[in-house]
Formats: sequence, C-alpha cells, structure tokens
Amino acid sequence: MTRSMTFKAALILAAIICTAAQAAEENLKTGGPYVPTPQVVVDAMLRMAAVNEKDYVVDLGSGDGIIVLSAARQYKASGMGVDIDANLVTQSNERAQKLGITARVKFVQDDVFRADLSRASVLTLYLLPDMMIRLRAKLFNELKPGTRVVSHDYHLGDWSPDDSISLDVPEKEYVTGVPRATVLLWYVPARVAGTWEIKTASGETYQVALNQRFQIIEGTVTSAGKPVKAQNLTLKGNDIAFAMPEGKGLFRFNGRINGEAMEGTVESSGGKPAQRWTATRAAAGKVVIE
Repeated sequence: MTRSMTFKAALILAAIICTAAQAAEENLKTGGPYVPTPQVVVDAMLRMAAVNEKDYVVDLGSGDGIIVLSAARQYKASGMGVDIDANLVTQSNERAQKLGITARVKFVQDDVFRADLSRASVLTLYLLPDMMIRLRAKLFNELKPGTRVVSHDYHLGDWSPDDSISLDVPEKEYVTGVPRATVLLWYVPARVAGTWEIKTASGETYQVALNQRFQIIEGTVTSAGKPVKAQNLTLKGNDIAFAMPEGKGLFRFNGRINGEAMEGTVESSGGKPAQRWTATRAAAGKVVIE
C-alpha cells in the first residue's frame, strides 16, 4: 500500500468515525431517527391507556403526529405532540387543520426535555432506550399521579410497567427485523414515602411507615406500640392498599391519596362491618427513582 493510499484510507476511516459520532449525538438528542408507528400499534396504545374525551394526550417524539391525531379523531381527546423536527411538526399541524381538529390538537417543535407536561393525563412515547431512561425522572417528577404513560417497545429501566401486551405487526419486520410490537403501560404513582398517622371511625389509631421506589412500596404498621410488617401493598396512581395481621386474619385497608392526606375503608377478615379511615402524613420520606 502506498503512502497516499494509506493517508486516503485514514481520511475515510476518520470520516466514518465522525459520521458515527454525529449520528450517536443526534440519536441522543432526538431519541432516534423518525420511524412511523403502525396504526395497529397506535390503536393498541390508546386502548391500553383507556383514552377518552376528557383526556389530554402528550406525545413525546410525535413524528407524523399519528398518536395525537388518532386520539382526537377516535376518542375526541385533546392533545399536543412534541418533536425536534420542524418539518414533521409542520406536516402534523397541517394534517390537524385538514381534519378540522386544531381547536383540540397542536404540535410544537421542542426538545422533549423542555416539554410542558402539566396538562397531560396520558403520555405516549416511541423513543430509543437511552432516551427513555434519561426521561424517567422528568416523567416521575412532572406528571400528575394517575397519569397513564404508554410506550411502544421500549421500557423505563427498573421502573417496571404496570401492564404490557404484545401483538403481531408484520410491517415492523421491514424496519426493525421483528414482526411484533410490545405496548407497555405505567400509572404515575403518588408519593407516599414517609410516616402516616391513621385513625379509624371507631377510634383505633395506627402509624404506617412506608418506603417507596417508583410504584413499589413496603413498610410497617404500628398499633399499640407493636410494629408488624405491612402485607399486600399496592400503589396505582393515587390508589393505595395494604393489610396488617389481625389474629389469624387481616385488616385490609383501601384508600385514596390526596397530597398529604389519605382516606378510605378498612375491612376485617373476621366479618366485621367495613369502616372509614383517614390519615395524615406526619413525616415525609424520600422516593427512590434512580
């Protein structure tokens, strides 16, 4: 190999490396190249989120706008699509205008990390795994408890989905090499970490100490100075349930969280009538999201 050929090969290699680096940087910024979401997947995502006319759907990385447009056409929902690509945003707004739904739908050019999520009751995503992980804290911190988050194919790391389905999508094989899609659903959980003081309608008092990682909670219930491990703990949005031993049975608490307060009903496996309970947070705890 001559010196000139060696130099030329080095230039080609440098160009390839530079191009790859630029592509990686672009993927990190945008969440990946634009890939259309098949209508069958869009329909599955909207069904899983139980979208209705009261919802405001925010789609991060909205591409051609199909998710927000479908939500508006099929379910009379309102919504917003966010994409970094100005041409895709323009095309999506033009399509919304042709469909006569601009009063309920808009598309904006923006970085998804700066997007306003305050109105979202449903949030949808079809972004590459690294972007999903980087967005996780924003979703948890900015979305209201109970917001439904629905993703096409990609997950949120160890923030486990509350539900998921897989479906055959033959047309995806030409793009991803796999003729299937997975739809994942999360309910943004309320922040319940900390110590709560519970009082029942009949006057019993309990102290509940809860630890929280995303929607996974664990803790203890203290009654008359005796702590016991709480059982059957679940957290779905603002809805909470847990149980504590009662002789050979259980007291089952079901309630709803409203900021620093909770209320609900408690039932006994011994057949006693259900009664109301209320709770206030005595001390806040840290929610682990990393």
